[in-house]
Amino acid sequence: MADSKPLRTLDGDPVAVEALLRDVFGIVVDEAILKGTSASEKVCEWKEPEELKQLLDLELQSQGESREQILERCRAVIHYSVKTGHPRFFNQLFSGLDPHALAGRIITESLNTSQYTYEIAPVFVLMEEEVLKKLRALVGWNSGDGVFCPGGSISNMYAMNLARFQRYPDCKQRGLRALPPLALFTSKECHYSITKGAAFLGLGTDSVRVVKADERGRMIPEDLERQIILAEAEGSVPFLVSATSGTTVLGAFDPLDAIADVCQRHGLWFHVDAAWGGSVLLSRTHRHLLDGIQRADSVAWNPHKLLAAGLQCSALLLRDTSNLLKRCHGSQASYLFQQDKFYDVALDTGDKVVQCGRRVDCLKLWLMWKAQGGQGLERRIDQAFALTRYLVEEIKKREGFELVMEVAPVLKERMVKKGTMMIGYQPHGTRANFFRMVVANPILAQADIDFLLGELELLGQDL
Repeated sequence: MADSKPLRTLDGDPVAVEALLRDVFGIVVDEAILKGTSASEKVCEWKEPEELKQLLDLELQSQGESREQILERCRAVIHYSVKTGHPRFFNQLFSGLDPHALAGRIITESLNTSQYTYEIAPVFVLMEEEVLKKLRALVGWNSGDGVFCPGGSISNMYAMNLARFQRYPDCKQRGLRALPPLALFTSKECHYSITKGAAFLGLGTDSVRVVKADERGRMIPEDLERQIILAEAEGSVPFLVSATSGTTVLGAFDPLDAIADVCQRHGLWFHVDAAWGGSVLLSRTHRHLLDGIQRADSVAWNPHKLLAAGLQCSALLLRDTSNLLKRCHGSQASYLFQQDKFYDVALDTGDKVVQCGRRVDCLKLWLMWKAQGGQGLERRIDQAFALTRYLVEEIKKREGFELVMEVAPVLKERMVKKGTMMIGYQPHGTRANFFRMVVANPILAQADIDFLLGELELLGQDL
C-alpha cells in the first residue's frame, strides 16, 4: 500500500472533500457496480478468515492515513466482498443492483437524516406515507397505517406486539402481569423470526403453536383450527395467526382466504409475512397466489427482496385506522414530539415505532418506482417466474441432478472458492441437503441459468 503523508482533516476544505468523494465514487462504479454485476467477473474472491484479516489490515491506529491509502482500502473492501448484484449470486432472497434504487440509497446516506419528525425530514415523511399508501392499495386497502422497519423480522415482531396490545392494552404499562398464557399459530415453514419474536416479547417460544403444512409447504387450515381448539382446551388464549406468502425455503404461498376464515371464526389477529412474496402483488398474472391478503390485519413486505430495492427496505402495513401503532409504541418524548409545533404534528411519525433514530428507507423504492413504473416492476416479477419455469424444465432434461441433494456442501465449497457463483443449501425435514435457488436478480437471463446447470455438472463431475 502506497506511503504518503497522513490525510489531513477535510473539515472546511470543500475542494479536498469533492476530490476524495469523486475518487471513491469512481472506485465504486468501476469495482462494485460494473465489475460487480458482470458475469465475466467472480462473485467473490474467497479467502480464509486469518488471511483476510491480514490482507485488510483491520486494526485501528492512532495515526490517520494518506488519501492514497484510504482509496486502496476502499478498493480492497470491494474486492474481497461478495458481489450480491452479480447475475450468478443466488445465495440469499435479496440480489441484484437497481441503479435508481442505488441512487436513492446514495442520496439517503448523504443527507443523513432521521425519519422521526417532519421538521428534519419533511420530504421523506411525505414520501414514506405515499409509498406506504401505494403498497396498501396493492394489498387491497383504501386506508390504514404502516411504517418502514429495519428488516422483515422486526415487521413480524411489530405485528405480534400490536396484536397483543390490541387485545390487552394494559400490557403496555403492566407488562406480562397483565396477560394470561397466550398462544400464536404459524406454519412449520414460517420464518424463524416468529419464534424469535415470541422470545423477545416475553411470550416464550412455547407460546408458538406449529401448524402442519402440506407437501408443497402450505399451511393446512384444518390443522390450524385443530391447534386453536387444542390451545384453548389447555388453558391458553389464542391471539394471532401468522401466515406466509413465499416461505423461506420452498417459496410456498399459504391459502390466505381459508386461513382468514379460521381467524374470523375465532376472533384472531391475522398477520401475513409476505416479506418475500408481497411483490408478486404487482403482477396481474401471478397475484392470485396472494388471494385473501386483503383480509389480513397486518402485512410484512420486503421490496429489497424480489423487487431488488436494496437493503434494507421492509414495510409493515396495517389495516387499522385507529392509530394503533402510536398507541402501542408511543411515549410522547417532549424534546421531539412537542404538541405546540407550527405545523401539523400528525406528520411526526417517530412515536409509532420503538426506535428513536430511524433511517430513511422509502427513497430507494420511490425513485426506482418512478423510473420503472408499475409496469416495469410487473415485468420484473413476471421475468422471475419465467426464469424459474425455465430452470425447472432444464433440470428435468438433465440426468443425475438428484445427486445434488447429497453433495450440496461439497459443491458449495467448490463454487465459492472458484468464485463463479453462490447458491445457498440446507436440509428440509427428512430430505438431505439441497440447493435453494433464488431467482430474483433483474439482470438474470437464461444464459445464467444455463451456466448454473453446466457449472454444477462441472463442479460435481468427480462425485
